[in-house]
Amino acid sequence: MVSRSVLFEECRQLMKQNGIDSDYFDAMCIFQDILAERTPLFSPECTVPQDKENIIRSLAEKRSKGYPLQYLLGQWEFYGYPFSVGEGVLIPRPDTETLVENVLEICRSNNLKSPKIADLCSGSGCIAITLKKELPSAEVHAVEISETALQYLKKNAELNCADIHIIQGDVLSRGTSEQLSELDIIVCNPPYLTRDDMLSLQKEVTFEPGLALFGGNDGLGFYRAVTELWKDSLKEGGFIAYEFGQNQHDDVKKILAANGYKNIKLSRDTAGIIRTAVAQAFYDASPWHVDRSTEIQNNGGKING
Repeated sequence: MVSRSVLFEECRQLMKQNGIDSDYFDAMCIFQDILAERTPLFSPECTVPQDKENIIRSLAEKRSKGYPLQYLLGQWEFYGYPFSVGEGVLIPRPDTETLVENVLEICRSNNLKSPKIADLCSGSGCIAITLKKELPSAEVHAVEISETALQYLKKNAELNCADIHIIQGDVLSRGTSEQLSELDIIVCNPPYLTRDDMLSLQKEVTFEPGLALFGGNDGLGFYRAVTELWKDSLKEGGFIAYEFGQNQHDDVKKILAANGYKNIKLSRDTAGIIRTAVAQAFYDASPWHVDRSTEIQNNGGKING
């Protein structure tokens, strides 16, 4: 049997030689998970049982080929809460915590103690579940179309003891939007990668579901559709909060303004990138509409055209 320190270095070097920049962190996460210890190198000369050595080597080999660390571990943390993840569901990212903070600030600033919230394109449920944990009196609805993602969504709701309402539906369908009304807040982290983005994905991202990534040729298809389609589901003065990709903020702001949304506020993530927008819905006699019939298709993220 091999010692922990020797096995760790072998795994780390394997990943490093294959272009994994986070080799030390990733190796440590694998060791912590398989050995079930927070500081597995505290006893570096301790030997690793053969069965666990085999598992560790297998995971390190997969990671060296670009397979996402989060999928290997089967669970990842978001806003301090655990979420089960795997193929078929988008991996929760720290950037999205900014969106959660936006919604919490809306509630604080407007004294919304029991808000009615809809999380569109919910995926793993990281946003919906976190909001329910942080706002226990909130009525939270999570809308997701993917059968695979729904299984993770339900599992994560149970894992975090979060009593949320789960709806399987297409957020681009009026039939889905009509299921919810009198919402205080709509929160949405939709697919926003462009056609060009999809053709130049990092290796790790290629393992994630295209359905959760591709936002149309210019990446803005969901923003155009959701902004118009779901406005009737909001209360007068209700809020919509979006996450978007780098340099998409001006376009998203224009879409919101064209639909009559006011008080548009942009926020930066922890990396200093403008990442989210919050706006209020106000109604007029001649709402603006868009033709959303052809841009986005729920085809597993394949690129048309």
